[in-house]
Amino acid sequence: MAEMNEKTTKSGGSWKKPLIIISLVVLILLTGVGIAGFFLYNKEALLPEEKVTAPGTPAVELTQDTDIGPMVDIEEFIVNIISADSNHYVKASLTLELTDEEGREELTKRMPQTRDAILLLLGNKTYEELQDLQGKKQLKAELINRINSFLQSGKVKSIYFTNFVVQ
Repeated sequence: MAEMNEKTTKSGGSWKKPLIIISLVVLILLTGVGIAGFFLYNKEALLPEEKVTAPGTPAVELTQDTDIGPMVDIEEFIVNIISADSNHYVKASLTLELTDEEGREELTKRMPQTRDAILLLLGNKTYEELQDLQGKKQLKAELINRINSFLQSGKVKSIYFTNFVVQ
């Protein structure tokens, strides 16, 4: 009789292993279908980063017809930024694209004023604000607005960071 109970326990327990394997396969398939559905139905989430713009940032679509304005390089500078836990700084250099040649001449004459505006604006940013893409795009928009506020002949069309390190 004891032998009979051992056989039924062994044969009764043998159905658990295939059930576990089948359950795992079904779980993996459902997970795959869920992920595929998410990516197929949320195409907006997969747009290129250029489509994401900060408020006030002019969105420029690059085509063959896009005119490139005169460029002015701003030399590298280092700025301490706001941080609660320790000292952080930004080391950056950038290039400003202007609307016309008159703007380039004026910007060259106003370079100390331009550098001052950049340093003051950057110095009031926090370490956390400058870590992500949205923060950098917001910084560009604020810089364009600040520099254009004192330019009279031309305007800054776009800003390109040629070097940007936050540490």
